[in-house]
Amino acid sequence: MKKSLHDIEVLALQLVPEHAAKHCAWLHGAGYNGLKYLAEALDDEKKTLKPELDLMGLDLQSVSCVFISPAIENIRATQSRIFLRNVRHGLYLLPNSVHENYGIGCPVDPNFALGGERTKNPYAEKLALATIEGVEVDDALWQSLEQKIRS
Repeated sequence: MKKSLHDIEVLALQLVPEHAAKHCAWLHGAGYNGLKYLAEALDDEKKTLKPELDLMGLDLQSVSCVFISPAIENIRATQSRIFLRNVRHGLYLLPNSVHENYGIGCPVDPNFALGGERTKNPYAEKLALATIEGVEVDDALWQSLEQKIRS
């Protein structure tokens, strides 16, 4: 079924904090399945972590970035570049990377770098089109998330 980015954000906002809901909609608009990652994260046992820099960067201990992306962003703002280890749902770091024009390694890899500089937004056209036309979402996934809200 087709949904607007606003519909996705509203649904997600009933399940996760505002930053994650916005990132979920952004990811869908950019062609990634933000709802799938959100659903996976909701099923995780561990949802919190206070990331701390060590000599190698940040060990995220496989806690989903759906929940901890603001903490990572706060640390990233003080560093020119950081290396992330044991990352789960790293795509939830992508919207800020694009908005703030800094680089991101391969966010589907459990270990990647975050920081540096980006010179253009490679998602602007996709997001503009998705805002106008909406995006396809998996019916069963949408219904399962609605069920989580009701229960």
